[in-house]
Amino acid sequence: MEKTVNKRVEAIDLARGVGVFLIPMAHALLIYGSSYSQEESWLGLVVHFFGKWAGIFLIAMGFSYTLSRNNSIKNSIKRGVMLLLFGYIMNFLKFIIPLVLGAFPDSFIHAYNWEVPIGFDKMVYLVLTGDILQLGGACLLFMGIVHKYAKNQKFIVLFIAVFVLIATEYIRGIRVGVPILDYVSDLLWGQEWNIYFPVFPWFVYILVGMFFGYYFHENNIEKTFKKMFISGIITFTIGGILCLYNYEFHMRDYFHTGFGGVIYLLGCNLLALYLAFILTNKAKSNKIKDFFFYCSRKITSIYIVQWILICWSMGIIGYHDKGINMSLLLMALFTFGTFLAQKAIDIIRDKGKRLLVKYNNIFNIK
Repeated sequence: MEKTVNKRVEAIDLARGVGVFLIPMAHALLIYGSSYSQEESWLGLVVHFFGKWAGIFLIAMGFSYTLSRNNSIKNSIKRGVMLLLFGYIMNFLKFIIPLVLGAFPDSFIHAYNWEVPIGFDKMVYLVLTGDILQLGGACLLFMGIVHKYAKNQKFIVLFIAVFVLIATEYIRGIRVGVPILDYVSDLLWGQEWNIYFPVFPWFVYILVGMFFGYYFHENNIEKTFKKMFISGIITFTIGGILCLYNYEFHMRDYFHTGFGGVIYLLGCNLLALYLAFILTNKAKSNKIKDFFFYCSRKITSIYIVQWILICWSMGIIGYHDKGINMSLLLMALFTFGTFLAQKAIDIIRDKGKRLLVKYNNIFNIK
């Protein structure tokens, strides 16, 4: 059984690690690339193709959650609140600090249809922007409840996923007219651009990951990923047909997809996970795999670091105006810079731990 669990962890971590590695490239192009570079060039097409990776993180999150020993409702709420806090701290660091220091180009502010200088209310808007960290934190608040009452009934989890997928179309964008409650509504099922990853329908990916996690408890690793492959083919086909039939309704945009778009992207991500499983079985341990496993372990830290580096550099580099060659160079530079900064953080953290142990030993602190 131990060997099987190790294979499962490698497959999940490889897919998640590759996604983490690609994040600085995608965001560097998003911030610095011109409209042509992002939307019409071959570079934009490639990045958009490989940039549909958020579902991998969420499926992996749901899958791993079912194997964790710390998945009680209480622990889930604690972890959820902590992840939400990280998300808002990241927003403060990447937006407010460079704004206060005057390190943001006016073109970035004008992209929001705002005038320079912006007021306090606009700063609050930026801090409260919903990113994938807020999504993960909010979803954790629900995952503990689902796990407690449905862990022995995996098809109930699948039923909840289908219900969420369908119900989202009826509640999407509903507000009550009270600012605080409207923000919570946006976080849960919004369709505006203050929240990039509303919980619904993105929670569907986590629920599907939980379903396969529970399936794994009852079956071996090969059968589990084979089921992922079959499910991926089915959902990819159905979702693709729906999107072809009515693209505007089912796909809309990547962050606020309709149920056909969710089904299609779910299929893409399940097939990517199956490919990761095949690769972990075929490839022996090597430095490349180890690097991607490292990326997977450091996912939250790397995500925060790359956004801070990219946003803090806008005052020097500019915003949304770079051609293909310069965009490629910046993608490479920010990828290298992100992992260099992460390595520095690791070294500082390790030294801090060693000093703490040494201090405890000197003063015999237990």
